[in-house]
Amino acid sequence: MSKDKATIRQLLVQPEDGIAPVLNAINGAAGTLEIKQFTVTDERLIKALIAAHKRGVKVRIMMNAARPDETRDNDKTLKLLKKAGIKAQWSCPKFTITHEKSMVVDKKTAFVATFNWAPKYFGETRDYGIITTDPLQVAQIIACFEADWARVDFKVTNDVGLIWSNTNSRDCFAKFIDACDDSLDVQHPKFVDVPILERILRAQKRGVHVRIICSGKHGVRAWDRAETFASLKIIQEAGIKVHVLKHPKLHAKLMLRDNKYALIGSMNIHRRAFDERRELGIILNDEPLVKRLRDVFDKDWDDTHKFDIPDPLAREATDDSEHDASVFGT
Repeated sequence: MSKDKATIRQLLVQPEDGIAPVLNAINGAAGTLEIKQFTVTDERLIKALIAAHKRGVKVRIMMNAARPDETRDNDKTLKLLKKAGIKAQWSCPKFTITHEKSMVVDKKTAFVATFNWAPKYFGETRDYGIITTDPLQVAQIIACFEADWARVDFKVTNDVGLIWSNTNSRDCFAKFIDACDDSLDVQHPKFVDVPILERILRAQKRGVHVRIICSGKHGVRAWDRAETFASLKIIQEAGIKVHVLKHPKLHAKLMLRDNKYALIGSMNIHRRAFDERRELGIILNDEPLVKRLRDVFDKDWDDTHKFDIPDPLAREATDDSEHDASVFGT
């Protein structure tokens, strides 16, 4: 992470901060926009991109082609943007999914987020985003964009506080947890990766105070639910408290370490997120940002209750009656 005193980082918390910071950034772009997103369906953002292009901003955007169940959210958006003359294409096909949620404005400011560009993520979900002007972080996000745009390999060459899938994400998660001395707060929908589960349990065993907020069924596809619920049962039986957040719906991916460091990113705790997909996360220790994240986590913790985890093999675990697949699938 850069030590440049001019670096500015800003935290976005959804749904409290809404769409305005993203819209303002697009509307304020003077030269370039590089965007990589899983879902782009919000008409306000699409109109803003077209308006930016019309005033001379060089806009390039990559979007994920299809979800794991082969549903396609971005077909209409791709056609609209191409018709407007914007350089738009599907994300790099070497990844099963591009789940990254990033934007770089004028080569100087980057957004790294957990939320998609769809209306519900600005009004109904608990999500986070980081805006950074760290020149090393911005340069690395641009370098990955260029590599994915050209369909060539991208290699992480130095540690600037960013986390990439499918390169270093699992190792970064593990090291983040292993470095905990006093506390670990986790806000994640999915728990489908045994190495990270083992790291969480090891932290608890050595005396770290661990709290977990999950999403229940929301955002967890039926095929991931048995493993997520089984993992949460193991965690709960180890003495770790597990709460479930339903209002707002949990879509965020957050870890807080010792109330000093935060890990935010697009990747779920999921082996495919670590091994097969393009994902982006960020580690930060900016005191005001970490404090706000801790305050939000504490409020969500106080507003929730212990999760009565279903039997992973019971019909209740695979029933999709509470699952909004169109929005909270990944």
